[in-house]
Amino acid sequence: MKLGPALAGKRAFLLLALAVLALDQWTKWLVERSFAPHSSHEIVPGLFHLSHVRNTGVAFGLFASGGDGLATAALAALGLGALAFVSWFFLRTPAAESRLLSALALVLGGAVGNLLDRLASGAVTDFLGVFIGSYRWPDFNVADSAICVGLGLMVLDSYLQRPEPDASET
Repeated sequence: MKLGPALAGKRAFLLLALAVLALDQWTKWLVERSFAPHSSHEIVPGLFHLSHVRNTGVAFGLFASGGDGLATAALAALGLGALAFVSWFFLRTPAAESRLLSALALVLGGAVGNLLDRLASGAVTDFLGVFIGSYRWPDFNVADSAICVGLGLMVLDSYLQRPEPDASET
């Protein structure tokens, strides 16, 4: 399959985004099938658990709407807007900038995964829980992880020096 000029040389990054999406959707399906809602199973005592939580908010339960249709629609619209912006940025990034494209692919895959959940059911399935001492981090999922890692890599990329373009490229 031939890709358009904006996607030329970016096939591997699109596959990364697709892999994130597939892993996210598969793990959510597995949790929904295997665990009762609101259940929690400790894996590493005092450090890590698996659970089944329906999150009507954004990452880590922020701005949870409790299933309010208007709030769900607003969060879906916000997600679509963010996805459009990241997609635009991905398309405009040169294929040679592999660090940045990898980061954007992680964000894209995660954003699509959570957006699909929100559009399908008004909530996102979260299932990964981390404890540090008495502090409990809000439950999250593969998509949230990919988005956070991708954003972190984007910040890191902005601080790393890029090679100077060849005179023939200008």
